[in-house]
Amino acid sequence: MIDRKKNIMEAAAQSFTLYGYKATTMDQVAKIANVGKGTIYTFFENKEDLFREIVEDLVKQIRSVAANSIKEERRFNENLHAAIYNVLDFRKSHQLAIKIAQEGRELNTPAVLEASKTLETVVLTFIKQQLQKAIIRSEIKPINVDITAYLMLKVYISLVFDWELEHPPLSKDEIAGLFETILMDGLRK
Repeated sequence: MIDRKKNIMEAAAQSFTLYGYKATTMDQVAKIANVGKGTIYTFFENKEDLFREIVEDLVKQIRSVAANSIKEERRFNENLHAAIYNVLDFRKSHQLAIKIAQEGRELNTPAVLEASKTLETVVLTFIKQQLQKAIIRSEIKPINVDITAYLMLKVYISLVFDWELEHPPLSKDEIAGLFETILMDGLRK
């Protein structure tokens, strides 16, 4: 049974990636998965439930990318830069994450907007945790972690995604340098 569920999830992810959430139907998912539509409903209540589970899997992948970016031998700012950059790079290259961001911006589909918010919350929570650890270890001065995490993420999004709309892309080292100058210098004790 688990293989069928996995097969359905993969087919749905493929359909959501190709057509978007709004345009994907359970008939399309059934066709791609090579199962009857009724089989899908044995695992998932509806399209929203199926999408939610796919987003949960995407969240696990993002958490893994962030956690695997942390290396004990590196300084706090290097780890944080690596984690945020790698997560955004993952989102930039992961086709479903791209489609979620695109559909959220263009169509304001409620389920997609919720998925976008979930993905952003995961990244913000990770950043906040790293900031709190750094405060406890006296690596940075005490700050409002909610606001700081939000600013860090928005600066990164601007440098990784928005800047490229009108300028040549920045290298990872250029982004790290800007991150260091703009954000980290102000946090040091």
